Amino acid sequence: MKGNMGNMMKQVQKMQEKMARLQEELEQMEVEGSSGGGMVKVTANGKGDVTGLTIDPEVVDPEDVEMLQDLILAAVSQAKEKSQEAQTEQMSEVTGGLNIPGLNLPF
Repeated sequence: MKGNMGNMMKQVQKMQEKMARLQEELEQMEVEGSSGGGMVKVTANGKGDVTGLTIDPEVVDPEDVEMLQDLILAAVSQAKEKSQEAQTEQMSEVTGGLNIPGLNLPF
């Protein structure tokens, strides 16, 4: 029984190390969301933090600020979605595809 506990602790330690590497990788990863045919682009890291915004000057219309706001929100939403997909994919690699209830990413 003691040997099994030692093995389990080693496995937990390995998973913790993998999780730490995963967090670093997600922070360095870059995903992009866009809208308006690429006129608005948002970049985010794998943790979902928005890191950049590019707006094509052609889409800036002082008479229609609402459209620009909608385009920005759509691009941010797409970037966040891609970030969540990356998190899920990376997490499945760490857990070996196991669905471990209660194991959530710490961000």
